Amino acid sequence: MRATFGVAHLTTHVLDATTGTPAVGVGLTLRGPAGDVVATGATDADGRAALGPDVLARGDHELRFATGAWFADAGVPTFHPSVTVAFTVAGTDHLHVPLLLSPFAYSTYRGS
Repeated sequence: MRATFGVAHLTTHVLDATTGTPAVGVGLTLRGPAGDVVATGATDADGRAALGPDVLARGDHELRFATGAWFADAGVPTFHPSVTVAFTVAGTDHLHVPLLLSPFAYSTYRGS
């Protein structure tokens, strides 16, 4: 069953590539075009989160994942204290920004 997120404009899904499981409790910070914090949160039991208002302002945004703290809580050394994904909002479409995470690498893409 897939989680329902209501009307938030941006969603994310973080997977731990080392264990093949959802990354539960990863802290998130979403910043808007002016650098202001638009929303904060953490991934749920399925590694998912919904952030932001119904519609994000057009322009460049940053989604910061607190990966260092998450790995530290698990007792796993990591190279990346955080991962920041920068992206541009050009319209009102829903945005999905997934993160595939390991202690020494990560990958992201524009999801659907």
